[in-house]
Formats: sequence, structure tokens, C-alpha cells
Amino acid sequence: MALALFVGISAALMAGFPVAFTLAGVALVFAGIGALTGTFDPVFLEAFPNRVYGIMTNETLIAVPVFVFMGVMLERSRLADQLLRSLVQLMHGMRGGLGLAVVVVGAMMAASTGIVGATVVTMGLIALPTMLRRGYDPAVATGTICAAGTLGQIIPPSIVLVMLADVLSNAYQQAQMRVGNYAPETVSVGELFAGALVPGLLLVAFYLAYLFVLARVRPALMPTGVPEGEESPVSVGRLLLLISGPLLLIVAVLGSILKGVATPTEAAAVGAVGAILLALVSGHLTLEALKDVVFRTTRVTAMVFMILIGASLFSLVFRGFGGDEVIAGFLTTLPGGAVTAMVLVMLVMFLLGFVLDFIEIIFVVVPIVGPVLMAMGLDPLWLGIMIAVNLQTSFLTPPFGFALFYLRGACPESVPTLAIYRGVIPFIAIQLLTLVLLALWPALVTWLPNIVY
Repeated sequence: MALALFVGISAALMAGFPVAFTLAGVALVFAGIGALTGTFDPVFLEAFPNRVYGIMTNETLIAVPVFVFMGVMLERSRLADQLLRSLVQLMHGMRGGLGLAVVVVGAMMAASTGIVGATVVTMGLIALPTMLRRGYDPAVATGTICAAGTLGQIIPPSIVLVMLADVLSNAYQQAQMRVGNYAPETVSVGELFAGALVPGLLLVAFYLAYLFVLARVRPALMPTGVPEGEESPVSVGRLLLLISGPLLLIVAVLGSILKGVATPTEAAAVGAVGAILLALVSGHLTLEALKDVVFRTTRVTAMVFMILIGASLFSLVFRGFGGDEVIAGFLTTLPGGAVTAMVLVMLVMFLLGFVLDFIEIIFVVVPIVGPVLMAMGLDPLWLGIMIAVNLQTSFLTPPFGFALFYLRGACPESVPTLAIYRGVIPFIAIQLLTLVLLALWPALVTWLPNIVY
């Protein structure tokens, strides 16, 4: 029945039904069938109100809508547009300079918004026309934008890491109780942010190095020519002024969390106020813009929490059918132990990333496999960052990667879909290289959290 439940939910999702209602609805149908056939104890459902109340009173999750508000407000302030134009003007004589500028701005916006779709579409609308007009190969241009946009998965502060930290903390407590520790430790958002910092910067460095080398090995793909009318110089002072706003915002939010001065929710509130001030200074804060930001924030927040509630009901029913014991038994009996189990889970999550968004995977899959893997001795911080980088790779991979769909919607018709697919392949290789490095040297993840905490 547990396997049938999982298959039923997968089929309903493939048919295009809304994720939150699919998770809850299919789970309830199977719970009813199980109750009638004697394979499910309805007592499990009595825990559901407590779970919903726990979601409502979870202080960590309050940071999600505030971080979303900060990201949407920064998007409306058009800082990315101004910053990209200024960087392009500064590096107009440097081969590959526009591609490097896109990665830098994409990383900054990814850290500020933390929403993959918003970053990819925004960068596609802003940067892609400029890159094509300057003679960039469409594959290089689209691949760079997709890769830069998905950095929001891993570079803190990120709503992905906030949600992942909350789920990992619960999974880690379950794992410790499995092995007899009844005073379990937790995983904080700050620890996960610290663990993600080095891998995130490593990815940015790899992206920049690849584009720098490509510009010199195959210069025809990344010409330096500047179309007429775009030669206007930019002062270093103006560039520093544009960079200082988002940079100070990121440092204030991330620094206050890492230093322990503020909780993630309090730091997110500081970031939201900072984003409002930046929009006000840039002249793009109007009553109409504020209404739009609040409306979009409410839509995203409602989606996230409805999925979380649906996933809670699904996990209850799945557990009632003994699904968690089946998964635990399967993973713990694999030859090769924790290594084989980890590889298999990463592969499954990678494939699920083609059809499910990161929110569904975090709330549905991680609570099932996380306690088992951590009970086998895997570090929760390392596991969390591996999951985040793995999903980021999945979102880039043709033909189903979410980032590819987002960019396809923002691309002109003159850019073929095949060009987008070709463009992301080198960045997928970089992502896989990073995963291998993190697997071989877990200290890349755990070193900074151990120092800070």
C-alpha cells in the first residue's frame, strides 16, 4: 500500500494536478481504502491537527515569506538591470566580460532573492538580448544565464536552505532517537548557511573560470564588439554605489545570522526593510509596486505552506502504511552501506527534480530518507548541502530541467531550444565536479560551521 500510494501520487502529479492538493487528496483516498481493508489505522490521522499547528507556530518558517518579500522587492527595484548595465560598460573591452558580469550579477541576485524561477527569468529578460546583440553564441548566453540563475539554490541567504534546515533538523532528531539518543541535537539555519557558503562560492569561481578560459580558447563564441550607442563609460564610483546596496544587504542578513546576533526570521525582517529602502532610493517604490510585491509574496507563501501541509498529511499516511520502515529496511540492507544508500538517494532525487520543484522534494522526500541516512552516520549539514547542489544540477539538466523551462519562456523565438540544452552541458559538468569534490572532502561543507559554531 505504501508503494501504491507513492505511485498514485506520482501519477496524479504527472497528470498536472496541483501539488499540495494532490499530496493531501491522494493520501486521504489511500487512508480511506486502508481503513476499509484493515491495512491502515485511522489513529495516525489524529496527529494531523498537531502537525498543522506545529507549522503555524514554527518560528523558523516565518522567515520564508519575509525572504520572499525581500527577493521580490529587490526584483522590482531593478537593481539587477542597473548593476548589469554598469558592469558591462566597465568591462566592455574585455573578452568574455559580459558573460562574467552575468555570473556575478546572477550570483548577487540569487543570494538576494533565493528563488530560481524569478532569477532565471529576470536575468533572461535583462541580459539575454544584450548578449545576443553583441554576437554571443546563443548556447553560451543561455547556458550562462541558466547556471547563474540556479545559484539561488545554494548561495545563502536562500529560502531553499531555510526550508531544508527545518526539515533536516526534524529528520536529524528522529535519526538520533533511532540510535538511542533521547536528548537530540538540532540543525540550525545558521549552520546550514555557513555550510553552503564555501560550496556556493566554489561554484561561482568554477563558472567564472570556465567562461574566462572559453573566451580565450574559442573567442568567436564571445566577441568583444560593442554595438553603436552602448559605448558610454561608467564611473567606478557609480558601480561601487550600485554594488554596495545589495552587498550590504546580503552581509547584514547573513552576518547577523552567522554571528548569532539575530534569528533567521529577524535577519529576514532586516533584509526586507533594506530591500524597501533600496527600492525607495532607486525610485521604483510606488504604491502600485508595493501592492504587486505583497500580492506576489502572498501567492508564493501560500503555495509553500499548502505544499507543506499536504506533505505532512502524506507522510502521516505513508508512515501509517509502514512505508518509512520499508525504506529504512531497504537502504540499510544495500551492499556498500551508507555510500550505496547515499548514491541511490541522490540519483532518485536527481530524477525527481525533473518533475517536482525543490519545495515538494524537500517536504516529501527528505523526511522519508533523511532519518535513515543520518542514522547510518552521515553528517546532516553535509547531507543537506549535497541535496541542495544535486537538485540545482537536476534543474539544469535537459530535457526536463525547471531552469530550462523558465528561460525558454523568456527567450526570443530566434533562440532554439536545442541551443539552451547545449549551453547548459558544461555547467552541468561543473556541478557534477563540485558534487564529487564535496563527496571526497566533506570539510568543504563542515569547516566553516565548525569554526563559527
